Amino acid sequence: MSVKTSASAAIIEAVNISKSFGPVPVLFSVSMDVREGEVHALIGENGAGKSTLMKILSGFHDPTSGQIRLDGRQTALPPNGAAEKLGIVLIHQELNLAEQMTVEENVFLGREKRSNGFLDRAAMRHNVQKYLDEIGLDIAPTDRISDLTIAQKQMVEIVKAVSRNARILIMDEPTAVLTEEETEVFFRQVQKLKESGVGIVFVSHKLNEVKAIADRVTILRDGQWIDTRPSQDLTPDTMAQMMVGRELSDLYPPMNEADVDAELVLEVKNLRAPGIDTVSFGLRKGEILGFSGLIGSGRTAVFEAICGLTPIESGEIKLFGRDTGPMTVAQARDVGLAYLTKDRKEKGLLLDKKMRPNLTLFALPKFVRKFSIDRKAEDDALARAIRRFDVRARDADIVVGKLSGGNQQKLLLAKIMECDPKIVIIDEPTRGIDVGTKQQIYHFIAALAAEGVSVVVISSEMPEIIGICHRVVVMREGHITGILTGDHINENEIMRYAAGLKREELL
Repeated sequence: MSVKTSASAAIIEAVNISKSFGPVPVLFSVSMDVREGEVHALIGENGAGKSTLMKILSGFHDPTSGQIRLDGRQTALPPNGAAEKLGIVLIHQELNLAEQMTVEENVFLGREKRSNGFLDRAAMRHNVQKYLDEIGLDIAPTDRISDLTIAQKQMVEIVKAVSRNARILIMDEPTAVLTEEETEVFFRQVQKLKESGVGIVFVSHKLNEVKAIADRVTILRDGQWIDTRPSQDLTPDTMAQMMVGRELSDLYPPMNEADVDAELVLEVKNLRAPGIDTVSFGLRKGEILGFSGLIGSGRTAVFEAICGLTPIESGEIKLFGRDTGPMTVAQARDVGLAYLTKDRKEKGLLLDKKMRPNLTLFALPKFVRKFSIDRKAEDDALARAIRRFDVRARDADIVVGKLSGGNQQKLLLAKIMECDPKIVIIDEPTRGIDVGTKQQIYHFIAALAAEGVSVVVISSEMPEIIGICHRVVVMREGHITGILTGDHINENEIMRYAAGLKREELL
């Protein structure tokens, strides 16, 4: 994509912006501008200050010092989303849609069209259909949001922005849960917005996507501006090094040889459950076993059934050599099996609670003393977890929803490990987190395996499956199509099994 020249007009500018929350500074004299018809990527590790800067640019936070300029004039942006009236729209990572309402009702929510005192549904429907046609989204204005895919919901958010005559569109991790095909469709819509003169702030940890779509890239590190460059002058590797301030050649830890004669800690035979059919595999002590496949292949469904989150229809499960019937989540925990969900915000953490109850909730029985909870033991456990997992927070009493995504993920991992599991299932371990935190999590997984803990990694990111797993199970449409080892663990081979072009006869 072409890079905008300096002749392009800056719609909005952040000039020497600093921000503190109480006595804690999080941004230090950061400057950035967004021009007409460009995609300006904002990248940095979790905790670098990206979210704070986005909220200042959209009026949700006031800067402690510095200026916001709109069309060259110093401006105090109105708070709480009112900056949308000025054409500045923030699309949050957690989509802000009313699930039980229709597309047209969401697009016009709070600013409904009326005629003679009544809702003018025909006018709203006509307008929404026009926007849907413009971006090529094949859904109806009357479709309910809850019936749409994640990608379609993301597009509805763009329709909402377009309907508000957005001049600046700020998007926080918009492709985090999209497939490659959905991302391509999404990028085509972004290109159309660019061509219409909209300035776009694109926040992402997917550096290949940043390289593909951005005209310019601004890098933050520890709340400070590091550089702003045309994307054509940067590679994903250079971006990663600038983000973390160090070489990342050791992103994946050295792969220790798996012991093929080690104890079988988990045996699954002919498992049938919602979304899966006759699945069989084994997991050995100290092994890192990857589960790969396209979205909807059944990877997550296998372990939701094993861990008691969904009902088992038939099949056998052995843990540590002993048959187990269907288990509850608590029973699975008590025998040493723990599952770390891919949905940390909805299912993994209590975002409105502090770190301590989040950490100890899953392992609560070990903190109960007679008829009360041992708060000192909880505090000690939190202090250990913060050190062990490098959870970076302003203070131990922070509400978890205010932590960065990477620190939330590290806290979720600490929560699961608090019950001392012998088998850990980690679903999408690095979704939506920065490259530096990815490195930490990969090395932690390798350390667990070296200690004899067995780890299952379910992931959509093929490089991490290839980079950290001893064996890889590939699934398609609820079935295992292949189990790969050694040199067969490569992108071409995995994709052939995932796409159904190749299939092993599995015992």
